[in-house]
Amino acid sequence: MKRKVFVTLMVVILLALVLPLSGCQSQATPSEGGSGSQMEDHSADEYIYVSSMGNLEFFNAHKYGWQWAGENLGVTASYVGPAEYDMNAMVAAFDQAIARNPKGITVFAVEPILEPSINKAVDAGIPVVTILGDLPNTKRLAFVGSYQYDLGFIGGKNLAEALGGQGKVAILSIPGVQMFDDRENGYRAAFEDYPGIEVVQVGDTKADTVTSINTAKDIMQRFPDLAAFAATDSTGGIGAATAVEELDRVGEVKIVSMDRNSDVLEKIREGVVTGTVAQNDAAMAYWALLTLYTYNYNQAALTSDNPAAGVNPGPSQVYMAVNYVDESNLDFFLAANELYVP
Repeated sequence: MKRKVFVTLMVVILLALVLPLSGCQSQATPSEGGSGSQMEDHSADEYIYVSSMGNLEFFNAHKYGWQWAGENLGVTASYVGPAEYDMNAMVAAFDQAIARNPKGITVFAVEPILEPSINKAVDAGIPVVTILGDLPNTKRLAFVGSYQYDLGFIGGKNLAEALGGQGKVAILSIPGVQMFDDRENGYRAAFEDYPGIEVVQVGDTKADTVTSINTAKDIMQRFPDLAAFAATDSTGGIGAATAVEELDRVGEVKIVSMDRNSDVLEKIREGVVTGTVAQNDAAMAYWALLTLYTYNYNQAALTSDNPAAGVNPGPSQVYMAVNYVDESNLDFFLAANELYVP
């Protein structure tokens, strides 16, 4: 009898301790300290990724990561924008996205022409995160992506080692676009540690494969002793690979590309391309949406009222890791590319 009373008493005590704690947890809301509740239903929320060049395989990983983020966070994740590199069409897509009054917008901030649209969205109460490229002079909430300089620096270090620290190098890029200029500067910085490497020319690919091939051919004809191409995007990489094949210079001219497109990866398998620099692209899209979601529902209490105080309690920059792909790990990247196919 005494044992039953003792057990009953212990149960009552435990319940008295546990129930108040569980009650406190269920009452937490974003407006009360910004802790948020994982049980809330935000399935009606829409977040929009505005991009361009959606026809490129590169963006398959972004589309996959964006959709995966939406599923994980229980929100609608939409992807819009022109299939080509068309800035006017991208601005129009951005303005249409604003009209849908989403909970947040992520934008591939590739050129300053997008700045007015970013500010317009923020002024309308829609937080904006830039991705891949950044426009820091806008009212954007945060930038999520790679440190562009690092992309070039990692590529430059690997190319320099493949060359044994000697040789003439041409850089294939899109001069005048900040993100690509930053990558070029990263390459040049890496080469500074190798006095035997000389950058002899920068070729403009105009983000077009045919132009890239012709530009690479012209450079090889101008510099018959060219040792390597360094590319700031996949267009330059595949353009250099094609030119080297057509001029029968495979094995003589090394190539370090950018991004993990399947055509570039296959050229690594064939021994045409030495390696490529891969951005953490699928995860990048996830972190962009997570940054917007956290801003909306899980703000830490930096002040008693963050919105009224006009503060940003979250990160302003989220830099992703940079990875290098060569024959030792390319199969893993190719397998993921198949997963990303829409």
